[in-house]
Amino acid sequence: MTARQKTSADLVIIGGGIMGLWAAYHAEKAGIETLLIDRDAPGRGASNGLLGALMAYMPDQWDEKKQFQFEALAALEDQLRLLEEETGLETGYRRSGRVMPLYQERQLKTAQLRADEAAINWRLGDHRFEWKVIEEPPDPDWPSWSEGALAYVHETLAAHVAPRGVVAALKAFLATARHIRIIRAEVAAIDAGANGIVLSDGERIGFGKAIVSAGVEAFSLLQPLWAPEGQPLGRPVKGQAALLAADCDPALPIFFDNGLYVIAHPGGRVAIGSTSEDEFDAAYATDDKLEALIAAARAAIPALRDAPVIERWAGLRPRGVHREPMIGALQSVPDVIALGGGFKTSFGVANRLAGHAIGLASGNTPCAQDLPDIYNLEIYLQRANKNLG
Repeated sequence: MTARQKTSADLVIIGGGIMGLWAAYHAEKAGIETLLIDRDAPGRGASNGLLGALMAYMPDQWDEKKQFQFEALAALEDQLRLLEEETGLETGYRRSGRVMPLYQERQLKTAQLRADEAAINWRLGDHRFEWKVIEEPPDPDWPSWSEGALAYVHETLAAHVAPRGVVAALKAFLATARHIRIIRAEVAAIDAGANGIVLSDGERIGFGKAIVSAGVEAFSLLQPLWAPEGQPLGRPVKGQAALLAADCDPALPIFFDNGLYVIAHPGGRVAIGSTSEDEFDAAYATDDKLEALIAAARAAIPALRDAPVIERWAGLRPRGVHREPMIGALQSVPDVIALGGGFKTSFGVANRLAGHAIGLASGNTPCAQDLPDIYNLEIYLQRANKNLG
């Protein structure tokens, strides 16, 4: 240990968002001595949001990426039930389904074709999740019938969680873990040649393996090791959301309409979101873009028209050069493992991707077919260098 190296661990996880917390959870289960580093309290970044939508890819044009996400979403229910048993805390999980209005003939025809594909691809054992095209919303006033809507999609696969509930449960589990230590510190760089983490105060932390799951900051930490001469690996995308006080059944389907999400959570809370902003001046401030979403939700759902707004939220989500996560050991620095870039899919696939990362860190390498080819880091890097987004 060098003079300025304060500690070391078999595994260091950089970032305490949903990816990092699940990685620490699996590391504890595997008995790996692990240090989790975050500059803030874990779960205070984009994982501290309000929405919690868990929605699958469309059921047509099926491929291994869609199959992987489908299996991850299906498995998450049992994993969260286990986490609730282990901690005594609620995660707010509900398999509520989703309702979407259709305004154009083209949308209607596509939706009708997808019903047949869902019957084939959305299967879990003997159970089939439904994708139905119906004339009116399945629940009166959620949303209210619209003259402009030709029909509605009602599907039963979508689910939702309370993001802060999941984070709180994972933190509670880790608080009593035998193999996990958590410190608050800012990581300045990774010295891969010396297997060291350099903190902003100059102190160093040694590692056997390191998992980089630091959200937006993961791109700048990985860039010097992975693609020093390439295009940026990713960028932050601002999202805004709101929480309203309204006594709505959390079993109601997610309402989705042209970028607007409305989700009824337990405890008389309804979440509204979310914007996707590539350009912004104030990362953590809300503005008229959020107010427009709130107005649209009030117009669509009568129960929200007089509901008070109890919280407005803004944060930054990590979007890579494409929307898929970046997951795997760096070819040039195999002791460093990337785990992030999930953008809007993180809560649904974080548990499974984190388990894969811990398999890599422990030497219990999963089979190659466990992850879709599009998640391969070399493909990710090729896209970065071509500046595809």
